[in-house]
Amino acid sequence: MMAFNLKGAGLGLRREMMDELLPDLPAGVDFWEVAPENWIPLGGKFRQDFSRCVNQATFTTHGLSLSIGSPDPLDYRFLHELKHFLDSYNIALYSEHLSYCSANGHLYDLMPLPFTEEAVAHIAQRVKTVQDILERPLVLENVSYYIAPHQQLTELEFTNAVLSESDCKMLLDVNNVYVNSINHKYDPYHFINGLVSDRIVYGHIAGHYEEAEDLRVDTHGSDVIEPVWDLLAHAYQVHGVFPTLLERDFNIPPLADLLKEVERIKHLQQQANTKQQGVA
Repeated sequence: MMAFNLKGAGLGLRREMMDELLPDLPAGVDFWEVAPENWIPLGGKFRQDFSRCVNQATFTTHGLSLSIGSPDPLDYRFLHELKHFLDSYNIALYSEHLSYCSANGHLYDLMPLPFTEEAVAHIAQRVKTVQDILERPLVLENVSYYIAPHQQLTELEFTNAVLSESDCKMLLDVNNVYVNSINHKYDPYHFINGLVSDRIVYGHIAGHYEEAEDLRVDTHGSDVIEPVWDLLAHAYQVHGVFPTLLERDFNIPPLADLLKEVERIKHLQQQANTKQQGVA
């Protein structure tokens, strides 16, 4: 297994940002994240530009189509293509969604898993297979969901059970915790408190859409709101400071605006480190 090498505050890299980013990536971003599916098929200028980026900074990956919870067989061809991509660019981490997006065909959305012991066992076995093929840890992200089918366990119980049974790591999406807490009426601070610190490798933070007072939709299309920033600060207090990345996939503002939010992540990390050193 390859060592983790993330630190500080990161930003998601999208192809439409490349003209603004190159030739020199901004120094204020400590690491970058890409969806492998958006880059594996590309050659020519896109591949050249991506190589220039990877040579300048630390990169991680956040996949879209692994479908770890699906009843369908794993896509072994994709997994071997993915391993080649990660090896080619010396990328140590691969993260995916604790969800599924296929069932007798691709569903083009992240579907809610049943929170059951049977699902835990099914996912854990598939995680082990993926890790064996990639020769890397699989890092699973808690996802936003809008219905809860066959809920025998709570979201927190299910998440911890999957991580424990599969012995994999976690990508803590703080915005998803907040969104789910509104939609499913639970305390987001209780959820954060109940996670296992040693499982958390890095985090995500993002904006969302307020559809109604009791309905939030995870869009990654707006600025991060204050309650989500507060929840991130709390997560640092409980679990220690972990690398955290800003996701922005739609309505992408100028780079300078994104860098302000990246800088705010760093500010919260510095505050948390200062508090923890004071306690020590």
